[in-house]
Amino acid sequence: MITEREKEILSLIQKNPMISQQDLADTLGITRSSIAVHITNLMKKEYIAGKGYIIKNENYITVIGGTNIDIQGFPNNDLLLNDSNPGKIKMSLGGVGRNIAENIVKLGIDVKLISAIGDDLYGSKILEECTLSGIDMSHNLFLRNTPSSTYLSVLDESGDMKVAIAHMDIFDQLSIDFIREKSYLLKNAQLIVVDTNLPKETLHYLATHFSDQKLFLDTVSTNKALKVKDFIGAFHTIKPNKLEAEVLSGIKIDSDKDLEKACNYFLDQGVEQVFISLGKDGVYYANKELQNKIPTPTCKVINATGAGDAFMAGLISAHLNEHSIECQARFAIASSILALSHESTINPNFSKENVIKIAKEMNLCTNNI
Repeated sequence: MITEREKEILSLIQKNPMISQQDLADTLGITRSSIAVHITNLMKKEYIAGKGYIIKNENYITVIGGTNIDIQGFPNNDLLLNDSNPGKIKMSLGGVGRNIAENIVKLGIDVKLISAIGDDLYGSKILEECTLSGIDMSHNLFLRNTPSSTYLSVLDESGDMKVAIAHMDIFDQLSIDFIREKSYLLKNAQLIVVDTNLPKETLHYLATHFSDQKLFLDTVSTNKALKVKDFIGAFHTIKPNKLEAEVLSGIKIDSDKDLEKACNYFLDQGVEQVFISLGKDGVYYANKELQNKIPTPTCKVINATGAGDAFMAGLISAHLNEHSIECQARFAIASSILALSHESTINPNFSKENVIKIAKEMNLCTNNI
């Protein structure tokens, strides 16, 4: 049984999970040592656990991955290589993990983000804007005298990324020891989203020590995807593009038959859901019961940078609502189309209602969405 005093403490913690024991003591007019005893009892009774006093019955997603500043160049006309191009330059928050997290929040789901942030101007901006967007940033690794991750990209006249430089050394600090400290946070999440910006050893630790959890993997790039090639079967859901699927499966993909072979490879390894992004040609999805391809409806592309991150957020939302794999794919495609329609990496109008609206307008909607 929980006592009346413990109920009071739990209520205060629910309102502010990062409240200190001294603040609890001052609020309730008792000693700090008494608070410590009550906290211990609440932990034994499994109402709370760990740093930050995580509430056990809280529903949330944990995202582990990249958080950075995006600096993007947009040419006014056709992009000319080896020359100066008149255009616009925009700075915004980015990073695969962070982008997925913000999109998930916009779909009405609580998110706790685990990433690495420096103590520079960019780090302050990341922390402030992520917190304002509704992402729980209290579990990040904050590093002194370390530059925050920065991603510099140039887009062409079609809105597709032409070239980019990524300065992401900070993520090497997301070690096994640091992730181990977050075990309770991970074990009690509804699912865990991982991107391959993490060190290979950390990815392997997550795959082997949290195999009972649903791990959703964003492969990020062909080079980074290779980190998980040897243990790809530990992930519940994967979302590679065609090139990433090729390097992970060892199968050259030139046809729908090849897509089927690649998906069967992943399913045989232990993956439960596969979504292979084919760009403008659509998405090929597969599980043990069903495989199919959904073409992407024709749409205007303003900025393609955040489409994959919105796709993953859509998948997660539809999966949590226990939709079929086909409905997950359709909702995810509609999510990516909504992302494509705005120059910002994260469309400020991204919401569940607007995704459903897009799905209906593009004839992606099924009765179950």
